[in-house]
Amino acid sequence: MLYLYLDESGDLGFDFFTKKPSRFFTVTILVVHGAENNRALFNAVKKTIKRKFRKKTCVELKGSHTSIEIKRYFYSLVSGIPFDIYALTLNKRRVYNELAQKKERVYNFIARLVLDKISLDKVSTRIGLIIDKSKDKREQDEFNGYIVEQLKGRIDPKIPLDISHYKSDENSGLQAVDLFSWGIFRKYEKNDSIWYDVFHDKVKYCDIYLK
Repeated sequence: MLYLYLDESGDLGFDFFTKKPSRFFTVTILVVHGAENNRALFNAVKKTIKRKFRKKTCVELKGSHTSIEIKRYFYSLVSGIPFDIYALTLNKRRVYNELAQKKERVYNFIARLVLDKISLDKVSTRIGLIIDKSKDKREQDEFNGYIVEQLKGRIDPKIPLDISHYKSDENSGLQAVDLFSWGIFRKYEKNDSIWYDVFHDKVKYCDIYLK
């Protein structure tokens, strides 16, 4: 099975005059091949939480709240696991005003562009796309329909495509991709690549849209 964990960093606010939204918006997909590698990734997340957080209130890893020391420890556990990272970062100041009013369309479009970079033609069993549950039911249905329509020409009709929306504290894969997505976002938003430089060897695609 091919596991695709999708998360985003930054926001889709476009009012740069009266508010202070992020300048960039990053969509990242963590690609894991096979159930064994997926289990190893989950175990690394759980071990990091158990060993590095004394307070029992910590139930998940978050890129914005986890120290660089803990991030490095996590990566020491997962560096030997075969996985790939794909990401696209939107330069929000270059988005047309009309399109800026359609945030869900922007999100879906950027997610699709990242998926376009991932080879799916050799998948022989099943594809699971797991997404951080930040949308309401209508938005989830629109996203699912859009992605299925875009991918159906790239996937053998016999290969099932499952799209699931989970809260990040319910899924260790989403916590892992959150860490990586935050590192890529920070690289552009704050010119801070300290964490990105740790895991950059796993990055297969990373670019800016609308440079």
